[in-house]
Amino acid sequence: MKKLKGLGAGLLSVWLSGFLLIALSFYGTQLLSPSSLDDRSLFARVSISPRITIFTALNGSSSLEEENTKALLCIRSWLALSSQVTVVLFTQHISSSSFTDKFGSRLLLDSTIDFTFLGTPFVHSMLARSEAYVSDIAVLMDPETVLLPDFVSALNYAHDVDRDWLLVSSSVEIPRFPFHWDEKGHFWRQENRRRVRFGELQKMISMRSWKSNSSERKMILAWNNMDVPLHCGVVPPFLYQRGTYNQWIVNEAMSCKQRFVFDATSTISSFCLSNAENKYNRSDNVLEPQTRNWEYIGNSRLGQLYGSLFFNDNKSSTLPKLLKCNKRYIFVSASDRSNDSSIPKGNTGLNVGFRTREKISACISRSKSRSLKIDFVQNDQALPLLKFPFDLESLLPLVADKNRTVVLSIAGYSYKDMLMSWVCRLRRLAVSNFLVCALDDETYQFSILQGLPVFVDPYAPKNISFNDCHFGSKCFQKVTKVKSRTVLKILKLGYNVLLSDVDVYWFRNPLPLLHSFGPSVLAAQSDEYNTTAPINRPRRLNSGFYFARSDEPTIAAMEKVVKHAATSDLSEQPSFYDTLCGEGGIHRLRDDRCVEPETNLTVQFLNRDLFPNGAYGDLWLKKDVRAECEKKHCFVLHNNWISGRLKKLERQMMKGLWEYDASMRMCVLR
Repeated sequence: MKKLKGLGAGLLSVWLSGFLLIALSFYGTQLLSPSSLDDRSLFARVSISPRITIFTALNGSSSLEEENTKALLCIRSWLALSSQVTVVLFTQHISSSSFTDKFGSRLLLDSTIDFTFLGTPFVHSMLARSEAYVSDIAVLMDPETVLLPDFVSALNYAHDVDRDWLLVSSSVEIPRFPFHWDEKGHFWRQENRRRVRFGELQKMISMRSWKSNSSERKMILAWNNMDVPLHCGVVPPFLYQRGTYNQWIVNEAMSCKQRFVFDATSTISSFCLSNAENKYNRSDNVLEPQTRNWEYIGNSRLGQLYGSLFFNDNKSSTLPKLLKCNKRYIFVSASDRSNDSSIPKGNTGLNVGFRTREKISACISRSKSRSLKIDFVQNDQALPLLKFPFDLESLLPLVADKNRTVVLSIAGYSYKDMLMSWVCRLRRLAVSNFLVCALDDETYQFSILQGLPVFVDPYAPKNISFNDCHFGSKCFQKVTKVKSRTVLKILKLGYNVLLSDVDVYWFRNPLPLLHSFGPSVLAAQSDEYNTTAPINRPRRLNSGFYFARSDEPTIAAMEKVVKHAATSDLSEQPSFYDTLCGEGGIHRLRDDRCVEPETNLTVQFLNRDLFPNGAYGDLWLKKDVRAECEKKHCFVLHNNWISGRLKKLERQMMKGLWEYDASMRMCVLR
């Protein structure tokens, strides 16, 4: 009996000791810092194959098939990596169903982002649009980058890390790639049809990485949890594939500390087939891409003006690295690479022997050759000058449509946001043949960074008031005379002009209708608000929206308008009416037109139901302005007959006719 009691007491003590050891072990694991955990089983979620969405873009002006053969080849190789990979291709050409049929449902075409007038995509717009897609991991990369299978393996591992992260990897450049893609087998072949093994490609990449430094433009960015911002600030309007933005995003993410930022260059095998920016040709009329240095300078300026990249005291920063050593993924910090502190020890639960640790140590040492460094801009470096190589004469053939017609707007810096709302609306309507005349250098610089076809009027008035340049003011009188001079100049260069103020909201493209009036006709909006009065009453011609053809009668009549306005103390609007319709309307014909007797130019006043001014029908007082205008089949609605810039802005925003997000510096995504 005593023996049984002793045996029971022994079993109880063993059980209690085991429970105590388990409790102490659990407590000890809670004290371990995340940075010391090298085995993913200690900090991983339940592993499932993540959905990977790669976001990339092509030149918006070239077709999907033409001039993009290398990029399309790379996209084929991405889709072959895994059934979990989807590619979103941002492009201005989405109408080719035959193109998407070749790739299947895992290639999606998206045209809803912002592009410059030369077709260069905006990075901040791409990132914002990526949030609309459901995916476990998002990837931003150049279209001419080849990925090997270890790309998916590395992302699968990173997906199981139980925190928000940003992965960075640089790609070597291989300008002469000797292999071709086997579409049936989904692998690369040599010219003799022999299959190229994965190890051979890795060796080629490794040899190339020793010979050259990876370009900052050829980075791969990947991140999880797409609902969480990449960093704490706002991305400036960087141009895609024009430098600076990759290191800017990485630096801001590091400064924000919301994401674990690490370098996977040694783990992900990738290479670029060629300089992607050299494929950015719009047409033979555009300067060669390698000479389009203003796009790179613009990105550099934005990188210095926004964020902390410019103000960092360090010259460079080295990121923690994700390595695969001895068939095992491990994270290694910059300080760990000189010793073995990052090599798994017994306390991680891994049985790592001495020889294994030696192999891992050698692997870590070899990884130093492919370290990615973020170079900071020194705060004593001057901002580069932003020079735009286009003037009015060189822009016209680039932007004019097949009818040699351009849409012209003229704006100063106080109206820059309204200018962009106007531009965004035209882009949404697929009206790309617009031009911007900047009244000051601030508007000019702003427009360049926003990707607009802009030129400066050298004779524009100086010291334009920011808030008090409204209808009737001295400032307004000076500014309006710039419009008629500029229109006349364009007409003499052989192009038709639709002059539209930035406060004219477009519901539909009016150009087909305006062209239907034929030659020797100037079609203009009426400023008459009385619904029962003739729309061609004296001085009711609105010089903020009219269409002029490049023909002899129109040019001769516009010369008379400009001459009359130059000697007038009023704005150009009275000069238009008094010159074309005669003082007091003596040249009026019926109730909707005038005929200028010397030039025989007909002035057609536009139907106010289709082209209402700001006071007609009390449209701006309606609860749903858009619905009321669409009911009338309006082409445009003028936001005039209101005094003051701020009131005008407020009215247009409050009525839901605003298309620009000034805080994000991009068009509103809908």
